[in-house]
Amino acid sequence: MMSGGGYSALDDPKASGSVPAATGPDPQTIKFTDSNLQTFPPSDSKGKISGAYRPPTDADDTFSSKAGGGGGGGRGGGAGSDDAAQGGWFRMFSVAAYKPYFDVDTSDVVERIWESVFPFRGNFTEKTSEKPDLYGPFWTCTTLIFVAASIATFVTYLSHKWHKKEWTYDINLVTWSAGLFYGYVTFVPLGLYVILKYFSAPAGLVQLWCLYGYSLFIFIPASLLSIVPIEIFRWVIAGVAGFMSATFVAVNLRAHILNSGERWFLIVAGIFLLQLGLAVLLKLYLFTITV
Repeated sequence: MMSGGGYSALDDPKASGSVPAATGPDPQTIKFTDSNLQTFPPSDSKGKISGAYRPPTDADDTFSSKAGGGGGGGRGGGAGSDDAAQGGWFRMFSVAAYKPYFDVDTSDVVERIWESVFPFRGNFTEKTSEKPDLYGPFWTCTTLIFVAASIATFVTYLSHKWHKKEWTYDINLVTWSAGLFYGYVTFVPLGLYVILKYFSAPAGLVQLWCLYGYSLFIFIPASLLSIVPIEIFRWVIAGVAGFMSATFVAVNLRAHILNSGERWFLIVAGIFLLQLGLAVLLKLYLFTITV
């Protein structure tokens, strides 16, 4: 009851208008487990892309050593066994299986492009053996497709205007270039991989794709120079680009297939001539102008 302007305690807890005091054991305290969802990337992740990042493994990392060398086979075999245990052949249909091959810096791509411009060094496969990539080859091939098709279209346009003839755009230049370069850089290394395996020569499929992809870079500046309206000059440019690209591939593969016996020369010669054939095909179809 109230007395003297203050408050007094109620003696009867059941009196009308009073609130009974809470009785019983103390309520349990809810504890949340620690989580790293609010940190990005999570604290237990490693690498640039995936949490379990490690250098990509190839089908046969003996390709990283020269003829007769197989020092990395044990390591590659262990990694391959782990991958096979995780997903087997079905893993190749997942995006995560290809993430390591696109985990490269701009400096890595620029360095590998620079190596392709100097074909006689022959150390490209050693520098990319631990970490071959598909990012550079993909964008090199894609850039070449659009550059070659665009330059060929522009050259054809100028030629028609020079002769005062009607000109129409040929969309087949883009589709044909895409089929040529994407098909070449995909199926030629694949066929070479099968041949090298047949002769028991060291071969890594991803490394072959990487090598062939970067070997096409020299055709980009060659396509830009083909804008000069001099036919003999275009043939010289195509020949030099084809020779440099073929030499780059042949020299880098030669050191790794010497253990295939006397047939190694035939394999290297076939690789060299096939790359020259690509240059001739590029010149005849894209940069031979007829009005």
